Amino acid sequence: MSLATEDLDVRLGGRAVLSDVTLSLERGTFIGLVGPNGAGKTTLLRALAGLVLPAKGRVVLDGMPLADIARDARARRIAVLFQGADAGWPMRVRDLVALGRLPHRRAFGGLDATDHAAIARAMTRTDTAQFAERTAPTLSSGERMRVLLARALAVEAEWLLADEPITALDPAHQLDAMTLLRIVASAGTGVVAVLHDLSLAARFCDRIVVLDGGRRVADGRPETTLTDHRLAAVFGITVRRGAALDGTPYILPWSRSGPHPEEIDAAVSSRP
Repeated sequence: MSLATEDLDVRLGGRAVLSDVTLSLERGTFIGLVGPNGAGKTTLLRALAGLVLPAKGRVVLDGMPLADIARDARARRIAVLFQGADAGWPMRVRDLVALGRLPHRRAFGGLDATDHAAIARAMTRTDTAQFAERTAPTLSSGERMRVLLARALAVEAEWLLADEPITALDPAHQLDAMTLLRIVASAGTGVVAVLHDLSLAARFCDRIVVLDGGRRVADGRPETTLTDHRLAAVFGITVRRGAALDGTPYILPWSRSGPHPEEIDAAVSSRP
């Protein structure tokens, strides 16, 4: 049960955003997409969801080209959570989460017992049941992100694609969300998430795909992909490493590995 890209190129506005990206992703795995700003992470996620057309190559779901799968069938199998994906009107939170069940419902059909159960599970897992009767505009950015994660989980799809799912969350809810995504993956769902927090990515993800300049530059276990050399080359940073009391290794971004912007400015301004 795989979701794959084959020699994938994507161009947006005439500019190459992804180039020759080949990946084979397996269900039951928590995969983190990391890389500097502009590396192509969100574009890759959108391509995996079938939301952007490749200029070359293709996306394949269980051996079938994604473009050949009907949109409603695809929506039942791949759930997505993107930054800025919000309701355009003041919906109740419960109704917003219920939108995740649309791919499973017949035209003009209401929610059945299966739908209600899926919605309840998603809201419990994301700690959003307490917001059920509130409207979306009354939520903080962190609360809204948790609700949108609940909506994606309510699909109960084979794949969950999430763009920066922890960015707006406080530290406690970041840990909750990463733990939840880890549990969801362990239960058999394929989870692919764009992440900027390298510490949490290294701790929770089974696999890390590093993108830089629209290309895949590393792919594998966190300990083999997030090496000192690669972090310096791709992100321009040095890190500190250690181990928690339970032996779990961790990394902390520590400093820039090259000259700081202030040093560059000073050097330029000192030139005759």
